[in-house]
Amino acid sequence: MSRNRKRLVLLVSLIMVVLLLDQISKQWIIDNLYRGETIEPIPVLSDYFQLTYSQNNGAAFGFLPQAGDLFLVIAIFVVIALIIYYPRIPDEAIITRIATALVCGGALGNVVDRVRHEHVVDFIHYQIPGIISNVSNIADHAIVFGVLLILLDSWLLERNAQKQKKDNVIITAPDTNSEHDNHI
Repeated sequence: MSRNRKRLVLLVSLIMVVLLLDQISKQWIIDNLYRGETIEPIPVLSDYFQLTYSQNNGAAFGFLPQAGDLFLVIAIFVVIALIIYYPRIPDEAIITRIATALVCGGALGNVVDRVRHEHVVDFIHYQIPGIISNVSNIADHAIVFGVLLILLDSWLLERNAQKQKKDNVIITAPDTNSEHDNHI
């Protein structure tokens, strides 16, 4: 199997894993909870982590709730752009390859929701009492984690390139043992 074919198989496989995990978890929430209902899967963490069925018409954190169709189109364009860019990812950027698949899978997970339900199903409810409360889903987490991995890999690759460049610089000092210097 060619290198490009292996890369494509990796991309499609990881996208499908993220998409399936996302859609299966969302369907479980739809089948088992009413909108707004909360359960505490780990009672000792109930102040910080719960499952709450929520419907999001906008972007992350409910931003721009009337722009759901716009986010659907943006997500599709981002996925297409990432898939077109994917073959150009350098060989050494393995983390970026995986992260790109995570972002694509997450974006497609939320696209499927917008098409099927006209909203995104959120349910992973994190909170720090008195500071923040956020309800999201596996697709959102895949996108955020993927973007963070891309940034990390970019930083690591740049750091390695600078180190190699520094290691390849040869500093030459004047030759103090030449015959010319001895005759002066």
